[in-house]
Amino acid sequence: MDDALPPDDPALVRVLAADGSLAPTPAAEPYVAAVEALSDADLEQFYRDMVVIRAFDQQATNLQRQGQLALWPPSLGQEAAQVGSAHAARAQDHIFPSYREHAVCRIRGVDPIDIIRVMRGMTHGGWNPYDPKNGNTHIYTLVLGSQTLHATGLAMGLRFDGKSGTGDAERDEAVIVYYGDGASSQGDVHEAMVFAASYQTPEVFFLQNNQWAISVPVATQARAPLYRRGEGYGIPSLQVDGNDVLASWAVTRKALDEARACDGPRAIEAVTYRMGAHTTSDDPTKYRTSVEEDAWAQRDPIARMRAYLERRGASGEFFADVDAEAHAVADDTRERTNALGDISRDLMFDHVYAEAHALMNEEGRWLADYEASFEEDPA
Repeated sequence: MDDALPPDDPALVRVLAADGSLAPTPAAEPYVAAVEALSDADLEQFYRDMVVIRAFDQQATNLQRQGQLALWPPSLGQEAAQVGSAHAARAQDHIFPSYREHAVCRIRGVDPIDIIRVMRGMTHGGWNPYDPKNGNTHIYTLVLGSQTLHATGLAMGLRFDGKSGTGDAERDEAVIVYYGDGASSQGDVHEAMVFAASYQTPEVFFLQNNQWAISVPVATQARAPLYRRGEGYGIPSLQVDGNDVLASWAVTRKALDEARACDGPRAIEAVTYRMGAHTTSDDPTKYRTSVEEDAWAQRDPIARMRAYLERRGASGEFFADVDAEAHAVADDTRERTNALGDISRDLMFDHVYAEAHALMNEEGRWLADYEASFEEDPA
């Protein structure tokens, strides 16, 4: 198994071994006390969220295969990085996802069907980030890397407006932005880090290194661990086992606390694996081996956390209840997706401009006439 996996960096933060035993790496020692202070309810919620979002994700993948969605980006295998980091954020923090952060969005309050609507082509954005029920969660970004600029701009505003660094932990705000190893090679990310470091923004850059930028392996993208890129800009950075939900929670919690205190930005590389395809339009069998996939499957974040909970004495009733909720969420997703129906042709012209616009009106009329031409009697 080990030959198929990249070697661990000595600085890697890991709390749980792949078999679910508590086995902190040397770099994890500063986080152990926080992890040990977590309650049984906290630990069980982490597990529940991972299992439920995987069921949702797999149902959404099936729906795409059945023609209900135009596209779906699976999050299979990345649940621990997302669940741990999302639970580390406070209610007042601002979340900037990429397009695979299904667990993060659900934890923050976004209705998963709103993600479905995006991938079905029924909405320009998906949800209102400023609706309180959505937990300051900004919309998905398919233009990779651009969300880091958006996040940095908002974080600069928080700094300028005195909304961080006041010493009031219940009110101070921070920003966390998610992106992948492929996006980390985009110029936008590096520009964002320049401004974040220059203005000492209250921000956490959370990189999910899932080993593949579509078909390009991370070994081709970078000759050094990706977390070191943040260090190059003067941003304190670390690497965490992204398949360890406890480590992901602990390092993100500390980083966000430091960001809220205006100690400057932080960068985290969560080392994980994209167990599924990049999107449903991708075929990973064309560029990676079953040996690699099998090796990473043995580091499955859900299996690891389940083993840990079993060691702690979690009951069979608990696991059965989680599975029942996961099935219910999957069923609800399928039923509500099938009930979405079609959308109005006019939707694509709404909100392109803030006010009514002659060009949009003209294009709307053209499309209506074009579609009507197919209904004319050929006789």
